[in-house]
Amino acid sequence: MQRVVIDMVEFKTAEAVLSALQEHRVAVVSAASFQSSQRRAGSDFFVLSQARANALGGQSGIIEAARECGARTVLVVDEAAQEYAVTTELSGKIAHLALGQSMPRDYAVLCLVALLHGTGRALVRDAGVAKLFEMSARVAQADVSVFINGPTGSGKEVMAKYIHQRSRRSEGEFVAINCAAIPENMLEAMLFGHEKGAFTGASTANVGLIRAADGGTLLLDEISEMSMPLQAKLLRAIQELAVTPVGSNRQISVDIRILATSNRNMQQECSAGRFREDLFYRLNVFPITTMALSERRADILPIALEFLVRHARDVSEIAYLAPCAIEVLEQYDWPGNIRELENVIQRALVLKTGATITRDAIMIDQFSSTLSFSDPQGITPNTAHSV
Repeated sequence: MQRVVIDMVEFKTAEAVLSALQEHRVAVVSAASFQSSQRRAGSDFFVLSQARANALGGQSGIIEAARECGARTVLVVDEAAQEYAVTTELSGKIAHLALGQSMPRDYAVLCLVALLHGTGRALVRDAGVAKLFEMSARVAQADVSVFINGPTGSGKEVMAKYIHQRSRRSEGEFVAINCAAIPENMLEAMLFGHEKGAFTGASTANVGLIRAADGGTLLLDEISEMSMPLQAKLLRAIQELAVTPVGSNRQISVDIRILATSNRNMQQECSAGRFREDLFYRLNVFPITTMALSERRADILPIALEFLVRHARDVSEIAYLAPCAIEVLEQYDWPGNIRELENVIQRALVLKTGATITRDAIMIDQFSSTLSFSDPQGITPNTAHSV
């Protein structure tokens, strides 16, 4: 099944969008290359220019062309519009995107890709990050444990999901547990499962998250927060590929791949005796390090656009980031990384006026002391204050 079918006729940005989607490993094809035998499988999107839509005779012609490729949704792109706008018809089955003549071509391509790709990952432009994803795709094919290290909010779980999706276990479950968010006395039972009556409140048996991930992938997020006794039990489970539920004396075999993450320096954690060295090396078969957002500024805009699409209640509510707003986002240091950027975009969607997010809708918790955001028109970004 194709994710996107693009009619390239009278569509200036079509080639760049097609190339970007292919680079992002999205199933995309031009309408001219779409085979009639593929019609039964269909596609999610049929994309065409406003000029082509007019040539097809409007709505009826658009619908007929969409049927030819079994498309569920149609996106009509107006590259000659005076200003940005998104409208829908037929209960959202057809969306009209007016790019606006002032919109930079690079932004237009990123905007269209964000609307269409459906992978949950932004189209990265930083060469180092692109190489990291390429390496991760290769690692995904080998069924080895991966340890993902990096700053808080830098996309470690996104990377873990990417590895799972690219692996032979992609049809299996992806089970994630945040080791820092669960009390120690509950974490063991959640991981390994428990028998009925194993402890107060255990009115029924539970298979546990490790067995729930059987045949798939288990992500141990922030594993450096796990207690030493539980680390010992986890090490044994990894060595034997078997778990012993709480309240039981029988081992149950499992077939899982383990991915782990931490925002700490694990060598220091091991040296300080806070993390078992033998467990770390069991998990660290292949190490991957994610980058802080301040080190990959080229990715700020595509990530921001991804959040604009993700947090819009409807396609017609997807906002446009004005150049002045983009400037603020790209100059900020982002100590909270991608997670902080997502918060800022959500605030901007609340504060914006109309379809455009301008500089005054960007509310950031704190500004880097080394940057100046003075505006020649006297407009400055909002700053949130703690109380």
